[in-house]
Amino acid sequence: MRTKIVFRSFEQVLQILRDNQFDVRNLPGVANQSAGQVAVGRYGAAAILAPNPKYSAKTAADGEQHPVIWITPPGWLLRGQISRLVDHGNQKLFETPTARIAATADALTSVHRFSEELREVIGEPSLYNESLGTVSNSYMYDRLKGREAPPASDAASSH
Repeated sequence: MRTKIVFRSFEQVLQILRDNQFDVRNLPGVANQSAGQVAVGRYGAAAILAPNPKYSAKTAADGEQHPVIWITPPGWLLRGQISRLVDHGNQKLFETPTARIAATADALTSVHRFSEELREVIGEPSLYNESLGTVSNSYMYDRLKGREAPPASDAASSH
């Protein structure tokens, strides 16, 4: 039997997050604070959420749209910015445009815990591969650099 997915309004999600001791802040510079982007944080991790402009009663009934969208996915807070987790093959790093640090087990656990709790409050399903551990935002394996296929003329002349 399928589990019924509960859709909460953006305001309900924010109130539940506040009630559960998440740090919820309106982002400065957003014209309409009540309908703007919101930074949510806990355990040293954070994400930016916003109400979905495409969400309506019709799309909710169809299950097509969710009332909350991710502007920035969960990441570790690094020098006041939400970092991206990048897998470099032999090491995972938290990266922002201005900083890069090695991802520790404690930081990865915090981001994973924050992500799972945030998805539960929002009402998003928990996916199997994501429930196993923290998923990287991108994969940049060094062994793939410079391994593009050789031009056709080089390949033909080498035989």
